[in-house]
Amino acid sequence: MSDSSTPARPLPQLAAMVAAYNQINHYGRANGMTLSVPVPGQAEYRMTICDEHLSSPNTCHGGVLAGLMDAALGAAALTLAFAHQEFVSTVEFKMNFLHAAHLHDNLVARGVVDHIGNKLMVSSCVIYRVAEGKEDVAVARGLGTFNRYPASKRDFAQLVMA
Repeated sequence: MSDSSTPARPLPQLAAMVAAYNQINHYGRANGMTLSVPVPGQAEYRMTICDEHLSSPNTCHGGVLAGLMDAALGAAALTLAFAHQEFVSTVEFKMNFLHAAHLHDNLVARGVVDHIGNKLMVSSCVIYRVAEGKEDVAVARGLGTFNRYPASKRDFAQLVMA
């Protein structure tokens, strides 16, 4: 932590933050999730449904979709918070399950920030089942609220600011 006479070090570019986050995100890696950020305020997670994601024959567990949803909602918020030397944590989120996801389905979760307040951010997300040559099918929709807090409160800041 710096005193008031020492200027704060600027955070690195968004691409560096995404790369660092992908390295330390054990949950995402364990579930085969990959993060990309088209522009600040948007995030896209991709994953393929595997055997370990199933709750019944050929059908993905809703908790896997909830984890993907929370990740995309939060990552979208994080991309904007990061520019203000802040991080975010989930306060709450809700989702509607629209269609089942099945074994080997390729999913894309697209999150976008809808509102930035002084203390909270709100993001929305749609998870799509995508297949080449077919129309994307919305599997779930969600809305999340995230707390903004100073990056200096997390060890991750030291990783990406080093």
